[in-house]
Amino acid sequence: MDNHNNELRSLQRHHAIDRFNAAYADVLDQRRFAEWPELFVADACYRVQARENAERGLPLCLLRLESQAMMRDRIVGATQTIYHAPYYTRHVIGPARITHDGAGTADDPVRAEANYAVFRTKPGNPSEVYQVGRYVDAFVVTEAGWKLLDRQCVYDSEMVLNSLIYPV
Repeated sequence: MDNHNNELRSLQRHHAIDRFNAAYADVLDQRRFAEWPELFVADACYRVQARENAERGLPLCLLRLESQAMMRDRIVGATQTIYHAPYYTRHVIGPARITHDGAGTADDPVRAEANYAVFRTKPGNPSEVYQVGRYVDAFVVTEAGWKLLDRQCVYDSEMVLNSLIYPV
């Protein structure tokens, strides 16, 4: 019976994380950027890092935001102060793989990884692959549901098209 309960818990957690990632993609793809920081806890960390640096344990990131406040500032900058040609994104996120089935607390988060691909479409142009990689996540369970304590977006390509404006 205990094995059955563990399997059920595992399925529930996988489903919860996959639903979270689907909602995350929808927020970004529907350009509801003001909602994006709310997917994280207040003192969360969000990083976009090249695979080479991540694998070598090097700290250099393309983008590193260390709180919801920094995420909100980034969104204001991306939507109100940075001039760029408009484009749309489409996130495709694979099923999550739980790497640590923690308690879901800040001291013992649930850790998971999921592959992602982000496509970019500029009006009047064909879609292009913008970024491909994997999310390396730490989740906590709050009264408001699952939230990210840490999301590291480890991208595979050494080249990033133009510049990184919107979250990945």
